[in-house]
Amino acid sequence: MNIPAELRYTKTHEWARQEGTDVAVGITSHAQEELRDVVFIELPNVGKVVKQGEPAAVIESVKAAFDIYAPVSGVISRANGALAKSPQAVNQDCYGAGWLFAVAPSNPAELSSLLSAQAYEQQLQTPTPGH
Repeated sequence: MNIPAELRYTKTHEWARQEGTDVAVGITSHAQEELRDVVFIELPNVGKVVKQGEPAAVIESVKAAFDIYAPVSGVISRANGALAKSPQAVNQDCYGAGWLFAVAPSNPAELSSLLSAQAYEQQLQTPTPGH
C-alpha cells in the first residue's frame, strides 16, 4: 500500500499536502482501489467556502458515488479541471495527476490535526465492525 510519509490523512481516506499557502487534496491509494474505476468527478467551484469534515466533492465509480470531505476549512483555490476529461487519473496516479482540489486554509492548524502516514496505516489495519 502506497502511503506517502510527507502527507496528512483523514479517517475518510482523503490526503492533504501543503503546497505553499494552499493545501492540495486527493484520495488515498486505498480509497481509489476500493472505488475501482472512477468514471466522473464533481469538483467544487473555485471560491467555494468549505469546512473541515464536510463534503466538498463527489467521485463516481462503477460501484457508486462517494462524497469527498474537506480535510481543512477554507476557500477552494484551485480545482483539477483535467479530471473532467480524464477521471481515471485518480486510479492511475492518486497522489499526483489525480489530485482533486486545493484549499486556501482559514485555519492552517487544522492540517496538523490530521493523521500522520503511520496513524493512517494503523487505521487501515484495524478491522472495522461488520467487516
